[in-house]
Amino acid sequence: MRLKFSKLSHYQSNRLLEHFVAGVPARTAADLVNINRRTGLHFYHRLRTIIAQQLEEEWAFTGAIEVDEFYFGGRRKGKRGRGAAGKVPVFGILQRSYIQK
Repeated sequence: MRLKFSKLSHYQSNRLLEHFVAGVPARTAADLVNINRRTGLHFYHRLRTIIAQQLEEEWAFTGAIEVDEFYFGGRRKGKRGRGAAGKVPVFGILQRSYIQK
C-alpha cells in the first residue's frame, strides 16, 4: 500500500504497514525501518484516519444506539468482577430507532 504524496519508498511503506498490523508502536516501527520517528508517527496517523473514514462509510447503525457489557457466571468465593474465573463476557448493541438516509 502506498499513500498519496508520500516520499517513503514502496518497501518502507509496506514495512510500516506490516508493523502497524502487528501492533508495533510507531516509534519502534520507525526505528526498525530506519526512518525518522516523526515520519513513522505521521504514517500511523494517516493510516488511522483512512481506517476511520472507511468505517464511517460502512457503519451499519444510525440514530440512537445503546451499548452494554456484562458477565455471566455464578457467585464464587474469591476474586469478583471482570477478573473472576469462570465468567463469560457478553457484549450487546441495540438500535432504538432506525432513521433511513
